[in-house]
Amino acid sequence: MDLIHLTGEGSSVVLRITGREIRRGARTTEVLTGKFVVDTPFVSGTLNTWLFPADLTEWRECLDALDAGQGITWRDATRGPAFSIERDDADERLRVTIRDSMTTLTTVTVTVPLFDAWFDDAYDRLNEVWKTWSPTEDK
Repeated sequence: MDLIHLTGEGSSVVLRITGREIRRGARTTEVLTGKFVVDTPFVSGTLNTWLFPADLTEWRECLDALDAGQGITWRDATRGPAFSIERDDADERLRVTIRDSMTTLTTVTVTVPLFDAWFDDAYDRLNEVWKTWSPTEDK
């Protein structure tokens, strides 16, 4: 199931949720496993990641800010890759950046078109991820 799906003009950035696992440490926590998938005519790659339920709440806040015309950075101060989107309303494009400062030390920026229906689709995807993958005690 794709939480994030940005595609067009031969380029795509996707955050695919692949499952759920239990993380054991100081406390036991359920997390979502996933991977960023980037595909352009120039570069292609994947980057594994995991998400806490709080990350989904923050993604909703980011969608609200994007819908209001602001740029966003999601998960910048957390473990794992940071995800940024800058809007170029004049050109109706999004500049999407994934920065992995923990393992690969790689940053990739992809430009994709912004379609009118993208926001409705993005909120629908988030709601589906919540319904399907929310922690057991939230169901």
